[in-house]
Amino acid sequence: MNQPIAKAPGPVLGVETSCDETGVAVYDLDRGLLAHTLYSQIRMHADYGGVVPELASRDHVRKLLPLVRETLARAGLGVGDLGGVAYTAGPGLVGALLVGATAARALAWSLGLPAIGVHHMEGHLLAPLLEPDPPEPPFVALLVSGGHSMLIEVAGIGRYTLLGDTLDDAAGEAFDKTAKLMGLPYPGGPALARLAEQGRAGAFRFSRPMTDRPGLDFSFSGLKTQVLLAWQASDRSEQTKADVARAFEEAIVETLAIKCRRALVQSGARRLVIAGGVGANRRLRAELADAGAREGFSVHFPRFEFCTDNGAMIALAGALRLAAGQHETPAIAVRPRWDLASLPPVA
Repeated sequence: MNQPIAKAPGPVLGVETSCDETGVAVYDLDRGLLAHTLYSQIRMHADYGGVVPELASRDHVRKLLPLVRETLARAGLGVGDLGGVAYTAGPGLVGALLVGATAARALAWSLGLPAIGVHHMEGHLLAPLLEPDPPEPPFVALLVSGGHSMLIEVAGIGRYTLLGDTLDDAAGEAFDKTAKLMGLPYPGGPALARLAEQGRAGAFRFSRPMTDRPGLDFSFSGLKTQVLLAWQASDRSEQTKADVARAFEEAIVETLAIKCRRALVQSGARRLVIAGGVGANRRLRAELADAGAREGFSVHFPRFEFCTDNGAMIALAGALRLAAGQHETPAIAVRPRWDLASLPPVA
């Protein structure tokens, strides 16, 4: 990343195309979020039971520019009013990332604007800053989604220390795979969470993986196997399906909560941020809110619409880095794998 830029960027256009959602937003550091739009490809991928990368890329090509025009119109802006462009540069599906990066870089070049490639997980980590009462560092962040389950110590923006990571399946991935083996429709994670609301407490109990030993890493593949064996040995009735779903969700949520409390003790922080798609899980929100009230730490979630992938979090993260004088060279580059701790700090 090159420096410097002489002034704060003004309205920043954010583009998110890391997987199967096309997100666009405009964020201004002085005025906040001006507009955001989102198109989800869920219906298209449902026929295949999961995201098909080639189809995802093609759909981003079709939807991205119309969404840019719509978002700018909602914000009451033209392209000439923009001060910078931000886009997801990774991690994610390489073809999908290239669609967003190419469009964003072309727009920035044509307008003579600075552009910044944003780390997708930093976008999620900063999403609670979109709320009226944003948390201030230092804090511990739980980034929990279909591809990630990480605990991060946040000393400041760009000053990240990895405390714990998943050794196999991420929590969201375990939700999706467990839902699939139980015959639930795609997307499986939200379907399983809805079904769990009908389950009976105590009908089944599954282990809380890796909570019986020190450390902050996660492992959910064994839990998935426990559910499979319990489901195969059951009567497979609708009530039993709901009971198994509830027990599985309780095991995931309690495991995450235990590790979050350990991370707070280890870091000495008294603020906890939850971000990523699984952050929308109502049982997780309730469990951590209750724990915070009991144990004296604050818990911060983004609103539901900003838990899943979205352009607003990319526009925000990009605006902060552009204002700090960081921007990219003209080359178009994406990083399907990208270490969050390698990001430069924001002064």
